Amino acid sequence: MTETERTTEERREPGARIGRRGFLTVAGAALPAAAVVAAGAGAGIGAAASAASTAPADSPSAADATQRAYPFHGAHQQGVLTTPQRAAAFVALDATAADRTELADLLKTITERARFLTAGGTPPDPGLTAPPRDSGVLGPTVEPGSLTVTLSAGASLFDDRYGLAAAKPARLRAMDAFPDDALRREVCDGDLLLQVCADERDTVTHAVREIARATRGGMQVRWRQDGFVSPPRPSGTPRNLMGFKDGTSNPDVTDAALMSKLVWARGGTGGEPAWTTGGSYHVVRVIRMLVEFWDRVNLHEQENMIGRRRDTGAPLTASHEFDDPHYELDATGDVIQLDAHIRLANPRTADTADQRLLRRAYNYDGGTDANGNLDMGLVFVAFNQDLDRQFVAVQKRLAGEPLVDYIQPFGGGYYFALPGVHDSSDWLGRTMLA
Repeated sequence: MTETERTTEERREPGARIGRRGFLTVAGAALPAAAVVAAGAGAGIGAAASAASTAPADSPSAADATQRAYPFHGAHQQGVLTTPQRAAAFVALDATAADRTELADLLKTITERARFLTAGGTPPDPGLTAPPRDSGVLGPTVEPGSLTVTLSAGASLFDDRYGLAAAKPARLRAMDAFPDDALRREVCDGDLLLQVCADERDTVTHAVREIARATRGGMQVRWRQDGFVSPPRPSGTPRNLMGFKDGTSNPDVTDAALMSKLVWARGGTGGEPAWTTGGSYHVVRVIRMLVEFWDRVNLHEQENMIGRRRDTGAPLTASHEFDDPHYELDATGDVIQLDAHIRLANPRTADTADQRLLRRAYNYDGGTDANGNLDMGLVFVAFNQDLDRQFVAVQKRLAGEPLVDYIQPFGGGYYFALPGVHDSSDWLGRTMLA
């Protein structure tokens, strides 16, 4: 037995797991009180910490940040290939529209508000007696602030309420419960999902509030999770709250041919309805990190579980973050263990090349739970062309990996990001309802 193998076996001794499992029993029972908030309060499952003060390398400078606007019209929605902004809110919603006509009105209203908010402008004067047309959170003029609003549909929207059963994307369903999950269904799934991202926290808050104001009566919040992206430290890919770089091996979003193979759905193929062309399967998983336990693990063992160096992000077989780990030269896992996270997630073989997915993850910090334990972790977000071929296949490979002792997936859902809005007369979901 090698030293690496011995370390792994020692970590898995029954006595070493009692503390963590005992913690889960207590912490899991306390999670609803600490993490879930009534929709009327407008708070999140875990309120995000303040966004980092330094933007990622390709984000706008502080002077330009409030003015930058992503184009709203196009074949695809923004917020998929867009470089992740510093702040985000994921708001799952249950539709309360009475019928198909009211659902269409709801989607038109979301589109209209998102179109205005992402472009910016001055809200109209309501006159002396009417309430203001804007909350004023961003001042008298709404600056775009790199805002993106991405609307996705959940499987439950395609039930018999709106006559959409025949339009359901072929692989869309309630989120699977994998062997290492601890899902709480009250913070999973939903008819719709709003992913709202911007460079500043107040821009996100403002957009969520304005969309909620305009759609009151047509939908209600099921769950909400806020998140943030840390700046690169010292460079390269941002880090998650375990201290490791997160998203290093993402596919190149500037490669249109690759995105057509991995991200964008193709209607009329694989049983997909024609309207799905230009959309994408949107996976959100809220994963609590048991950081009190993780922080007691020695660095060597942490790096073995991940398969990368914590300081540079380089594979253990290489020197730089974006180096190829060359698993073929380490076939027996002497350097990068066979059950290391990066090796299972992306084996880098010809057979698994089409299983890659586009990650757009965010950190979350929800303070503490009712027992005083730190409540923080990852809002894992991924876009894929085929839910089963990509996300589910990867998740099955990860089952039982050493990292599962330090994480607890508990919320989220599967959704389908709607195709984009082509012009000012178009609206999100039009082709779905046609």
